[in-house]
Order: sequence, then structure tokens, then C-alpha cells
Amino acid sequence: MAPLTRMRAGAGGVPTALNAEYHAQRASTALLFTEDTTVSRQAQGYPSVPGVFTTAQVAGWRAATDGVHARGGRIVMQIAHNGRNSHSSYMPDGGLPVAPSAIPPTGQAHTPAFEPVDYETPRALETAELPGVVAAFRQAAMNAMEAGFDGVCVQGANGHLLEQFLEDGSNHRANA
Repeated sequence: MAPLTRMRAGAGGVPTALNAEYHAQRASTALLFTEDTTVSRQAQGYPSVPGVFTTAQVAGWRAATDGVHARGGRIVMQIAHNGRNSHSSYMPDGGLPVAPSAIPPTGQAHTPAFEPVDYETPRALETAELPGVVAAFRQAAMNAMEAGFDGVCVQGANGHLLEQFLEDGSNHRANA
């Protein structure tokens, strides 16, 4: 089953019993992919999406993987960073979302209150910050395996941060 954004996580991006039930109910599809799961607080771009960067999130995901495995299924976590497709209301310090370059996307962001607002102009990631983003993906992958996932998929399309680095409409860097 392909990843489908559900926005059903609890406070702090912790998967709940509803997340576990949702995935367990679909275990017969043979292979499930989770919705985009954020690799850090900075990576979030939608309300009530799960993360995989805290101990509580890993424990919440463990209930989902246990439920899927109990029904004979396999489950892969899709890890992601929304980059410029976010809003300052998600950022740990209230700062701007990050991107390859300070170029806003078109359209509207969805705030934690589920209210659409115009996207803000993101700030360009400093070169020195890039290893931290890579480390967040690495740690998220390790956390996913600790939570019992059968594999990890990195979201590198659909306007997420990794694709933003590959597109000339969102990346005007001379060093990337």
C-alpha cells in the first residue's frame, strides 16, 4: 500500500492507537508504506503528522509495527523533510522553514490549527547545516528500525527537501 498522509498523530508527533489500528487493518496488503514521517521538528510541514525523532515517537510506532507483523504483513517507514513546504509555526524556534534557497513555494501551508496560510519565504540552509540534515535522516532510519520496521524509504520527490535541491525552481545555490 502506497504512503497516504493521514495526519492522525497525537501531541508531539507521537503515533497513537489510531495509527497502530490503521496500519494493522491493512496488513493483508503484504507491504505497507507509512505516510511521510518527519525526521526532525524542523522537517514538519503538516498538522498532526508523525515523527520518528523522539523516544515517544519510536514507542508509538512500535505498536503499529507489532500490529502489522501480528497479522503477517510487512511495513516500511517513509522518512521525509518538508523543507520550504512548511511554516514558521512548526519550527522549534518559530523561525522560518529551511530550503536550498530563499524561494517560497506557491500556494498555502497548513498550520497546526489546520488553517491554510500563504507560504512564507524560507531561509536558505547554510552549508554548515547540511550535515545536521543528513544526520537527522540517518538517526530517523535507525529509529525506524528500532521501532520494528522492515525497511526505510527516503522521500525524495513530491516537493520535499531532497527534491527541492534538485529543482531549479527551488534551488539557486552555486554550491549544490
